[in-house]
Amino acid sequence: MKKKRFTFMMMLLVVLTIVVTACSTKSQSDDHKEEKTDLLQDIKEGGTIKIGLMGTYQPYNFLNENKEMDGYDVDVAKELANRMGVEVEFVAQEFSGMIAGLQTEKFDAVISQMTITDERKEQMDFTEPYIKNNVKVIVQEDNTSITSKEDFVGKEIGVGLGTNDETYLRTVVLPEVGEFNIRTYDDVITTLKDLDAGRIDATINNLYAIKPVIEKNGYKIKAVGDAIKSDFAGVAIRKGNETLLKELDKHLAEMKEDGTLSEIHVKWFGEEPQF
Repeated sequence: MKKKRFTFMMMLLVVLTIVVTACSTKSQSDDHKEEKTDLLQDIKEGGTIKIGLMGTYQPYNFLNENKEMDGYDVDVAKELANRMGVEVEFVAQEFSGMIAGLQTEKFDAVISQMTITDERKEQMDFTEPYIKNNVKVIVQEDNTSITSKEDFVGKEIGVGLGTNDETYLRTVVLPEVGEFNIRTYDDVITTLKDLDAGRIDATINNLYAIKPVIEKNGYKIKAVGDAIKSDFAGVAIRKGNETLLKELDKHLAEMKEDGTLSEIHVKWFGEEPQF
């Protein structure tokens, strides 16, 4: 009887030893995993930060004559990467798929006029704003029937798919002014082209975005009325990367303080930024 009990106790001791060892190994593995998934550390060790942007939104981000990414967002991204001590790699992505691209780790951060909203904060983390944009109603030059968003009733209004402007039209303007049809587009150029051709009655956008497109293509369109809203864009990253967020915020604060961000803003828009 004593021999059986001794054998049972030995077996139990062996099982407990295996369990403790396994748990210890798993804990060490988890700790190692947590250490290796620190995004800021990975970026610095790899020497490159991947930035998602549209690449079709002049003057914010676009391909220049040399087929290189250029624009306000691009200059901000390059400066941030420089201060982090890494290279920058740009990844083009339609705006409607930008959040999904970020969450599936197609890129490390989004610097593509991603407006900071409470809804988006549930899906991503944002730095402090790096730009303020005033949004206005845009119509054909000879249009006198639309002078504000209140005149949208019964009209065809174009807007960028998946943008904050689309959300604003659907959740704020529609309930406020009455029924109108919303037509979505993947880029601002096509939106303005359809407006110029009379396929839509109006769109909403900011003057920084539409000015170079109008000048290049000779579109007969204009902005009317006062700004209907102001947006603030920030750098967006995946949730759970606090060290990267703090690093980006630190460098943005320094860029504002030493005048670098102002220089970039004046370069592209001809005026000082508003915050």
